[in-house]
Amino acid sequence: MSITSERTLELIKEYGSKEGDTGSPEVQIALLTERIINLTEHFKTHAKDNHSRRGLLKLVSQRRHLLDYVKAKDESRYQTLIKRLGLRR
Repeated sequence: MSITSERTLELIKEYGSKEGDTGSPEVQIALLTERIINLTEHFKTHAKDNHSRRGLLKLVSQRRHLLDYVKAKDESRYQTLIKRLGLRR
């Protein structure tokens, strides 16, 4: 369910603006998206795991807030980010 450290480093390298950039919203959104995808896969086999489902809802909400922040700051940055991540909005 959790992300491996290698995958985390790949996401930081891919979405970060510089080496070791973990604080930018793009990196945070990419990491949250990866965790959401992993939890979604988990629920395909464990449908009654309601405790983890609550955590998933919190992750989705946190990602939504970060996406709203990026959209308010820079619309073009927001558009490229959701396109790169494959989000629907």
